This record gives sequence, structure tokens and C-alpha cells, in this order.
Amino acid sequence: MRTLVIAGIVVAASTGTALAQDAAAGEQVFRRLCSPCHDIGPEAKVKLGPPLNGIEGRTALTPDCSIENWNRVIAINLTGVWLCMKAEITQMLKQGAGAIVNTSSIMGLTGAIRVPAYTAAKHGVAGLTKAAALEYGRQGIRINAVCPAPIYTPLLMGAFKKRPEMEQRYARSEPMKRLGQPEEVAEAVAWLCSDRASYVTGLPMPIDGGYMAQ
Repeated sequence: MRTLVIAGIVVAASTGTALAQDAAAGEQVFRRLCSPCHDIGPEAKVKLGPPLNGIEGRTALTPDCSIENWNRVIAINLTGVWLCMKAEITQMLKQGAGAIVNTSSIMGLTGAIRVPAYTAAKHGVAGLTKAAALEYGRQGIRINAVCPAPIYTPLLMGAFKKRPEMEQRYARSEPMKRLGQPEEVAEAVAWLCSDRASYVTGLPMPIDGGYMAQ
């Protein structure tokens, strides 16, 4: 079984399935995760995406958001993605092609109260994705983003243990009346990185159970 390593995602090439893997943002991590790809075939080394790490930060209304919270959320959720993209695009230009999948959020497509820094950062990721896609389409580099609704991650499940009512409230807001699974996001990332999505670039893709269609 051939395996290609995407920063934040491990994809089993023979089955098309994907498993989440922890990673942190930045050029060094991109190179650390990218390097093993060169040993498992040329199709692997050109398909990289930034890590899935991100933080919500402290909740507060916009005028009450501290500068420390703002800077931390923007640094991790937006600047971290930009740093990864700088390294990825540089490598992909040498290779002659590539596919990047950034991680935004449905909060990058709409708004939410009490998370101004997070919302701004995720909108920034969506905008950065579009801008870079326009810049490098002619060079064979496709750049997209996934925009998940609430997903059953360890962070969110920890919040549900403290506030069980949150889970049902989130589920009720979704047309499919459930939350998403990490594997459902990973499958979308795997598709966007594959040749089956060869004509798709500059897309912030909702993975949201129909939330944005309301």
C-alpha cells in the first residue's frame, strides 16, 4: 500500500481513505512532513496541505477582545497557514505542480458572535486561499480550503463534557441534524488533493451538513 503524507493528513492511496494526524504550523513542520514523501513516489511529493491545528481563543464581544487574544488567534490560525503556504509553494514551483488544502471553517464563510478573532482569521484563510489560487494556477498549483461545521474533534468533545447541551444545540442547527466526523473532512481533503479534482482551485468548500445552504 502506497501512502502519501499531507501535512495534517495521512492518506492511504490504495483505498482513498484518510486519517487525521497531529501537526503544527510553520515551514519546519512542512519540510519534516514533506521529506518522507520523496521516498514513496512522485505523486506524493506534490500533494501537501497545511496542518489542521487551530484555536478558538477566548470568547468575548468585539470591543472586549483583548489584543493578546487577538494576536494569538491570528498568529496561529492565519499567520501559521501563510507560513506553511510560503514553504509549500516554493517547493511546488520547483516540482512544477502541487495541491494545497487549507483549513478554514464555516466561520470563514459567515459570522458568529463572541469569536471576533477566530472569525477574522478563518475569513482570512479563505481569502488567502483565493488570492494564492489566482497567483499560481498557471504554474500547475491548485489551492483550495475546507470549511467545516462543528466536527467531533477531541477539543469539541471536551467542551461537550462540560456543557452537554451544546451538542444538541449544534446538531439542531444543522439540516442533517448531526455533527460531522473527522473522517468526513479528511475524505474531502483527500479528494481535493487528488487528480480527480484537477479543475478545482480557489474553492473554500463547506463541509457542513448543509448549514450554509440555509
